[in-house]
Amino acid sequence: MSGVAKSYSEDDFLLLSGIHQFSVCRRRWALIYVEQQWEDNWRTIDGSLFHEHAHDPFFTEKRRDVIITREMAVHSNELGVTGQCDVVEFLRDDENGVTLFGRAGKWRPRPVEYKRGKAMINDGDRLQLCTQAICLEEMLMCPLIEQGCLYYGETKRREYVDLNGELRDTVRKMFAEMHTYFERRYTPRVKPNKSCNACSLRDICVPKLPGENSVRKYIEDVTGAATVV
Repeated sequence: MSGVAKSYSEDDFLLLSGIHQFSVCRRRWALIYVEQQWEDNWRTIDGSLFHEHAHDPFFTEKRRDVIITREMAVHSNELGVTGQCDVVEFLRDDENGVTLFGRAGKWRPRPVEYKRGKAMINDGDRLQLCTQAICLEEMLMCPLIEQGCLYYGETKRREYVDLNGELRDTVRKMFAEMHTYFERRYTPRVKPNKSCNACSLRDICVPKLPGENSVRKYIEDVTGAATVV
């Protein structure tokens, strides 16, 4: 090992939000991001409507010692990702903060991710939040962001998340695996479980698909026509 971190070009960037899908089901992630298959159900539609309240890229608000920005574009060459933060709060911190254009003093960033439902048993929400923090650290060249927030619409409560080393290691390992799958155009096979019943892709997932064929190839073989992406 050389100890030199890999740096991806923009052409190889993956979508940041994909880590949430990947942590829940690797096959679902590949269907969406590799094969570009997608179907909505009430959960995905409701989630999109809920996020509209957080997404206003032209809105910046200052509340005493906190600056609030929305839909901030972020990226990381180290992880090879690009995406957006629902909300980034900049807290006044003249000792450990960074300078912001047009603002006096120094400010410490804290990402806030909005979710429709309630806290999950799966770590997907926390991994997505941690990825946002890593992007902000790289872009702003700031010290480690030790904490972020998840806001759940169902409970209307914030969950404060410690962005520790274990979470960061998992983020890096998962994105390395995602890049490998994407480069190979590989869709993993999975065993059905209870969560499949609520998945918007259950009708096109074909979890028992034999061999290494993709869902797109399977549909083309059955219908005799190429799928439209």
